[in-house]
Amino acid sequence: MSPADIESILAEFRPGARIFIPGATGEPLALRELLTAHPERAAGVQLVGCLLPGMNDFDYAALHPTARLTTFLFPPAFRASFEAGRVRVLPLAYSQIAEYLAETAPIDAAILQLAPPGADGLCSLGVCADFPPLVWRRAGRRIGLINPGLPQPARAAKIPFSALDLAFEMDAPVIEAADAPLSPELAAIVDRVAGLIPDGAALQTGIGGAPAAIYERLTSHRNLTIRSGMVTPGFQTLVQSGASAPDGHITGVALGTAAFYRFLSENDVIAFADARITHGPASLAAIERFVSIGSALEIDLFGQVNLEWRGELMVSGVGGAPDFMRAASRSPGGLSIIALPASAGGGKISRIVPRLASPTSSISRNDIDAVVTEFGAAHLKHLSLDERAEALMAIADPRHQAGLAEEWARLRARL
Repeated sequence: MSPADIESILAEFRPGARIFIPGATGEPLALRELLTAHPERAAGVQLVGCLLPGMNDFDYAALHPTARLTTFLFPPAFRASFEAGRVRVLPLAYSQIAEYLAETAPIDAAILQLAPPGADGLCSLGVCADFPPLVWRRAGRRIGLINPGLPQPARAAKIPFSALDLAFEMDAPVIEAADAPLSPELAAIVDRVAGLIPDGAALQTGIGGAPAAIYERLTSHRNLTIRSGMVTPGFQTLVQSGASAPDGHITGVALGTAAFYRFLSENDVIAFADARITHGPASLAAIERFVSIGSALEIDLFGQVNLEWRGELMVSGVGGAPDFMRAASRSPGGLSIIALPASAGGGKISRIVPRLASPTSSISRNDIDAVVTEFGAAHLKHLSLDERAEALMAIADPRHQAGLAEEWARLRARL
């Protein structure tokens, strides 16, 4: 890239400018490098993007003392900037983030990572379509960072090359991640979860742990459809085993290895759509047998779920879980599942607690149908307060069950 091209990109970063940067696997790593080399250009700039913990850990607000960032989940790497007042966190679910970015957020410029234009004049957004298709239409200026190495699934979201105000070729790697190996506890959990999923289900899975590993346990199922905000390499196993339906698969983001991205590019197996489609609770709730599988940091005996807090320290956000859980609990034949290990810290800390002590509850007790640990499954729907508590205590780590019973008795006496 020539010095003139570099200057043209950096010229968008001026005091007061409001600039959208994609998150997830759409984050342009070449832009990170450019801004790291020229941090002074972030002075007074207001950046906005849905940056995800564990995937997008570059702190744009740390580039300059007067840089500002608006985001929605809160990667831990942003802690110092948050404490300094440079990071603004909007506590919205994914469907609400989509509405905010599509209709409300002030955006002077959008910087998007794109594949080179095809014969039809369209540029693929590759393996990330959650928010860029909603933002580019209303951004004051549209800057395309053309990455020849970007994976191009057949039904990726696309935008016209002619709609760009500026375009520059910037070859760079795409964010990758491999599924982590399963612990014995997680293996027991996914086995139990797989037993709850019927043939013909429309499946949504969260990131990491039991949700991401569930695909490996579903190879004997049939006619499964993926309706998820994100797909990971396990989806390839589902397709190649014959467990998936022939069509109807929709996602917003793919996260995986280069081999997985190559599989998606070489096989027309899934459509990429924006977050209004992938996370729209009303349309998802109308799907028969919609099953949502999510994880959590902890759940209490009332069925309230914490996704965001370690004690009083914020470590994440709600993401798409409220959208998916609410839809699954209302779907005809659907099921909303929280799957988590019963304890942490080598068994010293119970992840099933008497009552949440976190500042907020991430998912309402009304939206959870079942909770699964390595010790069993608790079906909460239509249970009374006491029955819920008993069902959850029964799947807690046995080392903590007596203490939970004592605490519940004290809580129950005050209700």
